[in-house]
Amino acid sequence: MQLGMVGLGRMGFNMAHRLIADGHAVVGYDRVPEQVAAIQAVGGGGASSIEALVGQLAAPRVVWLMLPAGAPTSQQIAALAEVLAPDDLVIDGGNSNYHDSQRNAALLQEHQIHFLDVGVSGGIWGFTEGFCLMAGGAVDVFARVEPILRTLAPADGYRLVGPAGAGHFAKMVHNGIEYGMMQAYAEGFELLRAKQEFGYDLHGLAELWRHGSVVRSWLLDLAADAFAKDADLSAIKDYVEDSGEGRWTVKEANDLAIPVPVITLALQSRFLSRQPESFGAKVVAALRNEFGGHAVVKSGTAH
Repeated sequence: MQLGMVGLGRMGFNMAHRLIADGHAVVGYDRVPEQVAAIQAVGGGGASSIEALVGQLAAPRVVWLMLPAGAPTSQQIAALAEVLAPDDLVIDGGNSNYHDSQRNAALLQEHQIHFLDVGVSGGIWGFTEGFCLMAGGAVDVFARVEPILRTLAPADGYRLVGPAGAGHFAKMVHNGIEYGMMQAYAEGFELLRAKQEFGYDLHGLAELWRHGSVVRSWLLDLAADAFAKDADLSAIKDYVEDSGEGRWTVKEANDLAIPVPVITLALQSRFLSRQPESFGAKVVAALRNEFGGHAVVKSGTAH
């Protein structure tokens, strides 16, 4: 099939490259000209603007977006609505909030343009291993692009999960689960490292658990790789960002009155990692001192 790929960062480029390698005709566009040149170097077409990209596609067109969530994606979809034609299709494969996806679907429907929201998992390994694809939209529209999805995904790795917005809602929850899993591994390995009398080899244990253990997973594989490169992770600061999906997951859980304590605490742990010092902990220490005369550690002293 032929399609346009807008956004040729790590994910977008790897997806476009995988499609090209399987014989699909991909025209790529990115604000960074070097990224467009890179996709041309592996056999794709290149465009210098959205209008030029649309002009190179045969009707009915398929345009896949791999852009940051929020305004960058919504603005690009609004622009596409003005240059695409009825029966064309826009696919949002970024990590958009599902509310945005529902709004974008409604906007495009006003122009008789189809829409799929596709949650994409697989990271930088997707080019070789395939991407897990969670799609939201109409059945007939999904069927129309199955050749593309079949190439991008491993066997049984793509599915229509519901109407518009459902793909990104599923990806949001998927990422919330990922937060919890990563936090559980982090806490376990920190506890093992603290038990110094046993002198655990964390890389060795991670490798051991990859074979037959009930906690084996791809994340554990990646942990083993990380420990192999740097046993104490000494080159990495204990500072963890979040990209939004964890917050959205917790908010949805609150709105639906669904308890998600593991995901919530995993998100909060990321917030805690960013504090050079905790004012809240100072408050607790001050209160213990005030009500019980408990000792406090003065600022600037070791403890």
